[in-house]
Amino acid sequence: MTDSRIASLTPAELDVEQKALYDSIVTGPRAQGHQLFALHDDQGRLNGPFGLMLHVPGLGSALQELGSAVRYRTAMTARIREIAILAVAAATESEFERYAHERVGRAVGLSDEELTALRSGEFGSEDATEQAAYLVCRHLLEGANTLGDEEFHRFEARLGHSVLLELVVLVGYYRTLSQLMSVFDVGAPEGGGDE
Repeated sequence: MTDSRIASLTPAELDVEQKALYDSIVTGPRAQGHQLFALHDDQGRLNGPFGLMLHVPGLGSALQELGSAVRYRTAMTARIREIAILAVAAATESEFERYAHERVGRAVGLSDEELTALRSGEFGSEDATEQAAYLVCRHLLEGANTLGDEEFHRFEARLGHSVLLELVVLVGYYRTLSQLMSVFDVGAPEGGGDE
């Protein structure tokens, strides 16, 4: 685990509320099936934003629940979700999100060329819906806090209002995680940023 500005907690150091949050992360949907990235190190300390969440379990529980909803209970396709997350990772230079979600992206069908393009901010897709989703994210990440009427109607027509709303929430959520990890100097796990 990389050094950070706040101590990573082992399971033995957790109080009751922290332990409940820890258990919801390590036994929830992120931990089901084949593991594409490490949720914790060999001593049980949570990687990435999850370890930070343990320090304020009331807020951490709400954050992890929102993240679970964004990842597992939305109408957007898995490819669109990962394109959007990786757009945030590139724009915010989030080492952990890149580490984790390039692995997930590969698993949902993103090619190495697409991952490289996302990393450089030059993604393009022949799928008009994927391209629209990417453009919404880029627009929001480049300083705009809204969409103009014309943009809104164009993106809503292509994506539908549910997916458009989900994308706006996703960008805000992953931007929050990135900022947390940046402020507290949390990166990818040891050896995790080598791809």
